[in-house]
Amino acid sequence: MDTFISAVIDGLGIGAVYALLTVSFVIIFRATGVLNFAQPGLLILGAFFGSWFGTSLGLPFALSVVLAMLVVAALGVGVERVAIRPMIGRPVFSAALVTVGLFTILLIVAFRLFDSTARTLNDPWRLDQICLSGSADGCSIAIYQSTVARFVIAMTVLALLGWWLTRSRTGLAMRATSLDQEAALAQGISVGRIFSLSWAIGAALAALSGILLAADGSVIQATDALFALVALPALIIGGLDSIKGGVIGGLVIGILSTLVAAYQPIHAAWLGANFQNVAPYVLMILVLLVRPYGLFGTKEVQRV
Repeated sequence: MDTFISAVIDGLGIGAVYALLTVSFVIIFRATGVLNFAQPGLLILGAFFGSWFGTSLGLPFALSVVLAMLVVAALGVGVERVAIRPMIGRPVFSAALVTVGLFTILLIVAFRLFDSTARTLNDPWRLDQICLSGSADGCSIAIYQSTVARFVIAMTVLALLGWWLTRSRTGLAMRATSLDQEAALAQGISVGRIFSLSWAIGAALAALSGILLAADGSVIQATDALFALVALPALIIGGLDSIKGGVIGGLVIGILSTLVAAYQPIHAAWLGANFQNVAPYVLMILVLLVRPYGLFGTKEVQRV
């Protein structure tokens, strides 16, 4: 039971990061209809700038996080204006391919910035632990403070984002644009401005995901951008256009991964090492067989 509880808690921590990253995909997809494959590049650049502000410049962790999110958000706006805005009216597939190219470019930039050097964050938690259960001789259930921080920060940000999207005029304009761009234009909404804003928010969330990924006392390097690929099953499971689905999908994938990592080597070693990296894709396929649009995705009906 202790193993199960510890795995679930760890899963909630990493799942919160998946949820944050998944929602960053959803925000851009809902506004533009484009699945942004450049998010891994934005994630790793967020981690780099968070490390640069915190360790190289010695700024407080909270300030480093905010500055890194602002820098990557500005980069996201620039990318949207230069590479995505000209694709309006073109096939969605073409725009998606552009984001694949952007991912390659951003990853090359990240490799240059990291310069083959692993970096750390100036985070306040490091490897400190909290003992939830145990005796004076030892702790049977211990969790890292960074796990708790990941969950609390990610869920707080997502809650505030959800509140803003439903309560503010700009948030309502983003929702209207996601439903019908032509109708939004007819109501005086600047669709181009909404596109830029969605990219800024998506980029900032990706940057925060990268920072929380690295905020566990370990080191981070450019290849950790591939972490974002694990968010794709969460995105598909929850639904491409559902923020609620993205949150639930991220948490489910996080818990699934840690439970498989805890029990599979013991009870199903024949599946091989690192099967926890494969399990999310297996679950994604099973969900798609039953619900092709994900658990909370909008079902599209095409008439011919």
